[in-house]
Amino acid sequence: MQLTAPAARRTGIHDADGMAVASFVLGLLGLLVLNVFLGPTAIVLAALALRRGTPRRGRALLGLGLGVADLLVLAAFMQADGTISWSF
Repeated sequence: MQLTAPAARRTGIHDADGMAVASFVLGLLGLLVLNVFLGPTAIVLAALALRRGTPRRGRALLGLGLGVADLLVLAAFMQADGTISWSF
């Protein structure tokens, strides 16, 4: 007789789902602040989520696109300012 329920095992799909959402959020935040760090992180998380077969494929693709946009914004501001980050 078992007194407690067996521990539920997390599957890769749940992890990939969280990675897709995290990629989207980090990519969106990266457009505003710390795009040098958040852009590549969003790209890596989106790629991992897509590789693991996330059910939120659209969200992972948006995170991938936003991560790339973060790096493009960084490159544009580096061209304009000649610095690593942009300031007001």
